Amino acid sequence: MKTDLPTKMRGVWLTGHGDMDKLDIREDISVPVPGPGDVLVRVAAAGINNTDINTRTAWYSKHDGSSDDAGWSGQPIQFPRIQGADVCGRVVAVGSSVKTDRIGERILIEPCLREANGQELIKPWYFGSECDGGFAEFTVVAARHAYKIDSKLSDIELASFPCSYSTAENLLTRASVTATDRVLVTGASGGVGSAAVQLAKARGAYVIAVTTPLKSDALHELGADDTLSRDKDLIAELGTNSVDVVLDLVAGDKWPQYLEVLRPSGRYAVAGAIAGPFVRLDVRTLYLKDLSLLGCTVLQPEVFNNLIKRIEHGAIMPIVARSFTLEEIQAAQLFFLKKQHVGKIVLRI
Repeated sequence: MKTDLPTKMRGVWLTGHGDMDKLDIREDISVPVPGPGDVLVRVAAAGINNTDINTRTAWYSKHDGSSDDAGWSGQPIQFPRIQGADVCGRVVAVGSSVKTDRIGERILIEPCLREANGQELIKPWYFGSECDGGFAEFTVVAARHAYKIDSKLSDIELASFPCSYSTAENLLTRASVTATDRVLVTGASGGVGSAAVQLAKARGAYVIAVTTPLKSDALHELGADDTLSRDKDLIAELGTNSVDVVLDLVAGDKWPQYLEVLRPSGRYAVAGAIAGPFVRLDVRTLYLKDLSLLGCTVLQPEVFNNLIKRIEHGAIMPIVARSFTLEEIQAAQLFFLKKQHVGKIVLRI
């Protein structure tokens, strides 16, 4: 490992579950030391995600009044924790088992980890949740999860890709979306939703985006063939048995409509529940229509590499609504929570 690197760094500690006061901006955090199979990354930019807020507020906990299981994996979070799953940066040092020619590589970090602390993980971790992430000047990750990227896009633009776009690509992969499919995307103006619109179009699918009227034009520019207001009745607008795939990031009260608009043998894939995690299911709809319900969290092995290729080939474009400095993380999260933007919010490290 290089010895001319600083020993302390700027970063944001999440000190516990709670409000914005749990985000502690510091300049005395120890620079992490890479293990034998790790790389040390100087972070250039890091995107903000729902996961950051959900972890801070203990949204993942399934027990009222308890935050013991409030992590992404259902395990307790160890505090203080440096969050931040979306990272663009450069490798500045490597562990003893990693080739030194990786130093200097511009990389994106795969947020769903199968290796950490030198160990193969039985259940994958989420970067910035079960281990420290990118809301700091430096971060460490297993070399296999640091993907070299060859692109003319800026660091801020590249940092908009890893989490949202890999989540979207994973939804499409799990649902086996092809050019013959009609795909309904809920929450289409958010980071994952806008990525799903682009990636579904890259596969040749017909895409219907559910959004607000004010964001309709922006979704059409991203490739949506049609848009629907989220206030509309989907059955009245589309009809029953009208789409092949639903990519859902919303859930909530409208959830039964998603199954009704699916054709027999349709596929429902979900990776979010911003309108509420509890839904009403008529099991008869599920089995009489031979539907497949797919929960999508852990990335399929091929997903991130496929995403890197699409970025390098210019098949998808970054959507950055706004960037903030690291020290403005509270303002960035407040802006994120207003849900008035299209695309991603990114921190400049």
